[in-house]
Formats: sequence, C-alpha cells, structure tokens
Amino acid sequence: MPFPGYGGDGWLRVLGRAVLVKPGRRAPDRYTNIRGWRSFTSIPVRDAEIHVRVGDVEHVIHADRGGVIDARVDAPLPPGWGSALLTLEGADAIEQPVFVVADDVEFGLVSDIDDTVMVTALPHPFLAAWNTFVLGEHARRAVPGMAVLYDRLAAAHPGSPVIYLSTGAWNIVPTFNRFLSRHLFPRGTFLLTDWGPTPERWFRSGQEHKKASLARLAAEFPRVRWLLVGDDGQHDEERYREFVEAHPESVAAVAIRKLTPGEAVLAGGRSQREVHGGAAPGCTASTGRSWPTRSARSDC
Repeated sequence: MPFPGYGGDGWLRVLGRAVLVKPGRRAPDRYTNIRGWRSFTSIPVRDAEIHVRVGDVEHVIHADRGGVIDARVDAPLPPGWGSALLTLEGADAIEQPVFVVADDVEFGLVSDIDDTVMVTALPHPFLAAWNTFVLGEHARRAVPGMAVLYDRLAAAHPGSPVIYLSTGAWNIVPTFNRFLSRHLFPRGTFLLTDWGPTPERWFRSGQEHKKASLARLAAEFPRVRWLLVGDDGQHDEERYREFVEAHPESVAAVAIRKLTPGEAVLAGGRSQREVHGGAAPGCTASTGRSWPTRSARSDC
C-alpha cells in the first residue's frame, strides 16, 4: 500500500505499508470505499524487503515490525509530482506518488486533519470508535470553507508542498486520501503514526510524533516557511508554539480554527491557552505579517 511521499533535490522519502492480501486481490487504495474497521484488520508483513526503483536507480529498503515503510533514498526526480516503483517479493510492482519540492520554493502548508479539515470529535472515546471503526468516509463531514482556503493557498504558491500531519494510524491513510480528494482538498503527503505499542511503551505518543515530524520538515527544507493550521480542541496550539520558538525562521504563520461550542464539547474541551487578536471570526492567527483568512465561511 504506497502512500504519497515527498522529496527534495536528489532524494525521496518513501512511505507505505506492506500487508497480506488474498490471492487475486489488492490492498485498498484511494478509490476503494471500505468501512473504517477493515483498515485495522489487515495483516502487516514485518521486515519485508522492498525494492525501490526511480529511473535507473534502485534501492532496497525494509518495512518495520508493523509493516510500515518509511525510508529516505537517493533518487533524481524533477520538481512536482512524480512516482517511484515499489516491488515486494511475490507481488506486482506498484507506483508510489511522490511530490518533489524545488530548491526555490519558500512556502509550505502543514495541516492537522481531525477537527481541522474533517469533523471528527476524536477525543470523545465512543464517538472516536464509531467514526474510526464503523463509518465509511462518505459519512464524514468536511469543515466548511477549509478546502476553499487550502485551494487558494496552493494556487497562490505553485509548487509548494502540502503536508497532512495527524496522530492517526497509518492504517487509515487510504480513507483520509479518499475523503480529501472527494472534498477537493489539495493533493498532499500524509505523516501519521503506527498503530499499537512500541518497544518502550504501551501507547504511542501522538504529540511526540507531531513534534518530531515538524522538526524533521524544518531540517529537510530549511528554505521553506510553513503555514501551520490546526484547531483549539487539544494540543495543536502548544505543538505549534513550541515549533515557532525552536524554528522561527521556518514559520510563515500559525492559524488555529476555533471549534464551535458543540464541537468543543465532543472534542473534550478547548486547549487552555486562549489566543486574542484581530483575526477573522471563527479563526485565530499568529504571524509577523497579515495573511488572508477569508474562506467560503468564517470557520477559518
């Protein structure tokens, strides 16, 4: 199951999962509508050996114990969307889409998913279980106005990378991909986390995942200044504030969607830190310069 990757001048980050499927079938892709629980019933192939070919260059990488493929390889591709060819022993070769960032690009978008582009109410345990394991993505609602905002940002900054950063599991990348595509969000890369415990702890830290992912993006693309978009339901403000303090040169702006009262209740409340400023109604923004926050509705 290849996931959209990204890269820079002479390198690519290859992302995906190696899973077992019945003979004659293929793993779910962006066009297959499945119930959420099916995303978590696939059997991973641990330590699988994958051959990555880009043009005349070939590399051998390995999945981890959860079947997750996450490796950086040296490979030449022109800026924009391209593809790498992944081959697993006993399976047909499959293309992985990759977005290569040009050296002169200076703007990028990092967006949370839950309650930022998709109405989720994840921290509420019963709703989280229902949304994740029962509903298909056709039953999920997009946050009004966000697709319009992101589309305008992408049009204003051609060639800029779009990163969807979430604490969700890699298992649901195909679901997220189909949802965002159907609601006309810009095509981008997903940075999620693995499902289940780690060798050191019973539960993975989603917040550490976000912190590490942001730091990695700053190191990989030192020229890019990121617009960080999240919501005030949980920890986005805190994570983004830490990133601004650690990498001020890598931040163009921070935009926080204010949840409606009902959404805030279902999401377990708002973050403790209140932001006050002259942003558009329903949106708080922090930046050294003004930037447009108007969208189809004033939900940021």
